[in-house]
Amino acid sequence: MTAPEGRDSVIYLNKRFHYCRFFTTFAFVKPGKIYLFPSLLSDSTPSDVLPERNLRLISTIKYFVVEELRTARRFLKTCDRSIVIDDLDFTVLNEHTLAGEVESMLAPALEGHDIGVISEAGCPAVADPGADLVAAAQRKGVEVVPLVGPSSILLSLMGSGFNGQSFAFLGYLPIGAKRGAALRQMERDIRSRRQTQIFIETPYRNNRLIGELASSLPGEMLLCVASDITGASQSIRTMPLKKWREAQYNYDKRPAIFLLYSD
Repeated sequence: MTAPEGRDSVIYLNKRFHYCRFFTTFAFVKPGKIYLFPSLLSDSTPSDVLPERNLRLISTIKYFVVEELRTARRFLKTCDRSIVIDDLDFTVLNEHTLAGEVESMLAPALEGHDIGVISEAGCPAVADPGADLVAAAQRKGVEVVPLVGPSSILLSLMGSGFNGQSFAFLGYLPIGAKRGAALRQMERDIRSRRQTQIFIETPYRNNRLIGELASSLPGEMLLCVASDITGASQSIRTMPLKKWREAQYNYDKRPAIFLLYSD
């Protein structure tokens, strides 16, 4: 189609310019970033365990994907009392989230907004549902920025005295008849591969788990129990299982992580 001449041609070209500028801006929005914010492991002060960069960044973000809403809201207010929680947009991603729902959580990032990801405790996307969002972001080419912060897995391993070059995090051990098989497999991996075994338990069963380990595995095998890491009552205790059989302890209802190894 031929463009009009004279005054009409100026109006025509001006409209074309504004249309093209709008379309270009709309079509090439730079995606936001996915920031992975480690959260607290205990009732410690954020500035004692989190880098200043984390605290500065977290107050600038309006969109969050979190494992547990109440925990995330409390964590944000602890980081910065000036944050207005009601101004923020939260999406919950936990073990009940359907796989088909995860990718849609990237919508704000694809529109140019940064998204913060917060786990219930420790580092998101490590033994955490946030890994599914990170995988979706990688598929879409959205930049992922992991931030420094407390990890119970690494901090307990550092304090245990066990092999830090070969280790496995097993999450929760199976219950019932399958637990015995899991303990025997851990013993084999420790002896044949010199691999530290790391696992957790529901807090009210912590004492029971220690008793099971002490009665089911060889007495010379080493057990480290790390509880309240980074907190005021932090305890990281490594002893042979034969000493744990006789020790006085009470870890029930306390956040704890367990490590097994053998010299």
